[in-house]
Amino acid sequence: MDLKEISKIINSDFIGESFNITKMNTLKNASKSEISFVANSKYIKDIQNTNAGAIIVDKSTKEFVPKGCIALVVDSPYWEMATLSKHFAPPIEDDALSEAQIGEGTVVSPKAEIAKGAVIGKNCTIMAHVYIGANAVVGDNTIIYPSVTIYRDCKVGSDCIIHANTTIGSDGFGFATNKLGEHRKIYQNGNVVVEDNVEIGSSTTIDRAVFGTTLIKYGVRIDNLVQVGHNCIIGEHSVLVAQSGISGSTTMGRNVVMGGQSATAGHLSIAPFTTMAARSGVTKSINESGLTFAGFPLMEHRLWLKLQGKIARLIKQ
Repeated sequence: MDLKEISKIINSDFIGESFNITKMNTLKNASKSEISFVANSKYIKDIQNTNAGAIIVDKSTKEFVPKGCIALVVDSPYWEMATLSKHFAPPIEDDALSEAQIGEGTVVSPKAEIAKGAVIGKNCTIMAHVYIGANAVVGDNTIIYPSVTIYRDCKVGSDCIIHANTTIGSDGFGFATNKLGEHRKIYQNGNVVVEDNVEIGSSTTIDRAVFGTTLIKYGVRIDNLVQVGHNCIIGEHSVLVAQSGISGSTTMGRNVVMGGQSATAGHLSIAPFTTMAARSGVTKSINESGLTFAGFPLMEHRLWLKLQGKIARLIKQ
């Protein structure tokens, strides 16, 4: 999309030569042909180091936009980013794509639906009522049970098992809110990548990224009824137990274990080999590896057990 056309859509003027914008991206990852945004002054350092060709900013952050990058000044950058995201959303299905490719030895139920552009590897089993979207990729030897949905552009590796009714690549819970309390959808234009040797239980949801990728790394085990938010990274061999919930942009190291009904706030990092007991509530990043936690607010498991013992004795009195 031409930058001049973008400025009209978000009601912004700019000075400089117009050029084509290929897509939207984060400040850290944007290239010269991409546009980004700044909704919070805490990202000023990222503004100064970005390679984005243009940035949607407000008056307070305009001065930090580096030379060679065009500033599109608006009253509410987050709201206008949501407005623009719709214009960069790819089609849900695309008849212009080539027919789906099915690998040798793969068995696809006649009741399944494979969209154009999809690629499925060798020796897979695709059961009834599965939907695999446009440009989605499934590796070799993967089993997909009934009623699984894999949205457009998402990738599932080899030797994976995905159980019934699970959804991979649905939109993350993203919207902007204006001063009147109205909500505007942020179109989620990234994808989900599930690496090799991953097993995902039934009725689990893994949301696609706003930009970039929600990543489930090698060897992860995910139970039934788990929610993984947009732009999360789940480290190798991690275990997410039933009804656990991972808020958006959480990054987990390898071999993290989350007990049943445990949850994290968003934009956190969790050190490798961390264990959260059932119903733990993680509100801050965990930087030291190998610890076990419990409770809400979160505390080390041994301390939590002592606290529960003292509370029990108080009640008996």
